[in-house]
Amino acid sequence: MIRLIYRRIEIGTGDGGISNLGFGKRGIVTSCRAVLLPRFGGPEMLEFRDNVSVPDLKLNQVLVRARAVSINPLDTRMRSGYGRSIFEPLLPLILGRDISGEVAAVGNSVKSLTVGQDVFGALHPTAVRGTYTDYAILAEDELAPKPGSLSHVEASAIPFAALTAWRALKSTARIREGHRVLVIGGGGAVGFSAIQLAVAAGCHVSTTCGGESISRILAAGAEQAIDYTSEDAEVALKGHFDAVLDTIGVPDTERMGISLLKKGGHYMTLQGEAASVTDRHGLAIGLPMAAAILLKKQIQYRYSHGIEYWWNYMRADAEGLHEIRRLSEAGKLQLPVDKTFPISKVREAHEAKDRRQIPGKVVLEID
Repeated sequence: MIRLIYRRIEIGTGDGGISNLGFGKRGIVTSCRAVLLPRFGGPEMLEFRDNVSVPDLKLNQVLVRARAVSINPLDTRMRSGYGRSIFEPLLPLILGRDISGEVAAVGNSVKSLTVGQDVFGALHPTAVRGTYTDYAILAEDELAPKPGSLSHVEASAIPFAALTAWRALKSTARIREGHRVLVIGGGGAVGFSAIQLAVAAGCHVSTTCGGESISRILAAGAEQAIDYTSEDAEVALKGHFDAVLDTIGVPDTERMGISLLKKGGHYMTLQGEAASVTDRHGLAIGLPMAAAILLKKQIQYRYSHGIEYWWNYMRADAEGLHEIRRLSEAGKLQLPVDKTFPISKVREAHEAKDRRQIPGKVVLEID
C-alpha cells in the first residue's frame, strides 16, 4: 500500500516537460519516461521511451522524481553484457544506480523521508529497474536527504562510488585514525571517494593515478600521489600499508598491492571474478566456482603473506550514506562532474564514455 501523499503532478506541454505520464486513482504515477535496454550491445541499444510502467511501491520503498542520475562504469559494462547470466532473462532493463531528486511517494513503513523532500542515493548493483527514468523506486535505506549545499547534478555523482569505497574501507578494512591506506587508481570516482573517506577518518593516504589527477588528489588531503605513467609506483611508495583498495584490479596491481601490505592488512579489489565466471559458466556452475576461486585466494594469501583478500562490491548502507551526506555537506567529499547531458541524449553520453572522451563523471539531467 502507498500513502496518499503525492505532492504535485507535473505534466509537460513542450519539449522540456514530462510527457505521457499516467496517474492512478490515488494520484500516484503509474507510467513515465525511461531509458530501456532491450538487448545487450553498444549505445545504440538504449531506447528512450514514453509510457514505461511504474510498479506499485512495497512497504519500505520510496518513489523518487529524478532530477539527475550519473553514469557509472557498471552502467556501460552492463549495457555491453556484463552480468548477462543474471540479467539476460530479465531484459529489458533500466540502467542507472545513482540518483538525486524529490520524494514523490512513500510506502507505509517508511519513517525517515517525506514527500517533497530532496534526496540522493543509489541502488544495489543487481537492481533491474534502475534510475534512468523520470520516477525511480528505491528502498528507504538506499536514500538520504540530499546535501543542501549541492545541486542535484553534483549530488547524483556521489552515492554509488562513495558507498563502494565505504564498504571497502569502513565495513571491510575498518580503517581508523593513524592507519596507512593505499588507493591504486585514485583518479576515478571510487578511488577519489576512497581518498576523501580515508583522509576524513584521519588516515595517511597514498595513491597511484594519472598525472592530470595529482593536484586534485593532493588538495583532497592525500600525502603521496604517484603518476603511474612516469614513475615506478612500487619503488616510489614507501613503507607498508594497513589497507589497499585496488580499483584497477589487474595482476600487476594485485601483486604490488599485496606486497605493500602489513601483516594483518586488507587487500580489496573492485575487479572480483564472480560476474565474469558466472557469465562464462552460468549461474548454477559459475557461482560456486567463483566462491571457490575467492576462497582459494583468501587461504593462499593468508598463509603466504598474512593478509586478508577480498572482492569488493557496493552494498546499501544507511549509516554509510548518512556519513557520506555529512562529509559532502561539509565539503570533505565531492566528485567533480565533467559534463551533463539531457537524458534524451543518453546514447551520446554512453558513446562519449565508451570512447573515453570524458574522463570524469557524466550526469544525465531530467527536466
